Amino acid sequence: MCAEAVTGTLYLDDVKVGDVFRSREHALDAAQIIAFASSFDPQRFHLSDEAARDSLFKGLAASGWHTASITMRLLVESLPLADGVIGAGVELSWPRPTRPGDILRAESTVTEIRPSRSKPDQAIATLETLTMNQNGEVLQRMVSKNVLFRRRG
Repeated sequence: MCAEAVTGTLYLDDVKVGDVFRSREHALDAAQIIAFASSFDPQRFHLSDEAARDSLFKGLAASGWHTASITMRLLVESLPLADGVIGAGVELSWPRPTRPGDILRAESTVTEIRPSRSKPDQAIATLETLTMNQNGEVLQRMVSKNVLFRRRG
């Protein structure tokens, strides 16, 4: 399955290794970056372009947690799993900063499905989700383990 827009709810039986799910786009601006950072990650390189120029980032950069939050929204919308996207572990990396003016999109690939031995109605699916900007540059790589459920009844 290669889906731009999935309609309906997906269950374990609907998903297979190799499936790719693509999200819509999210345009990010300086106001969003500063608002998020003001509440959740108040570091100078997330709060002020001027202050950020003298940092490692050489300019205003979104918090990695902001990028992760946007990615989660895009993932939930593009992969409508039954009972929700329920994480059971995650590995995150940010190979390059997310900047004002970036247009984010997420692409999730199912890389593994492990049926539960003790709960036959469940499995753990591993997803690799790449968050990219308008130039196709990877801003975040997330490998997550997610609980998937079979149809009931």
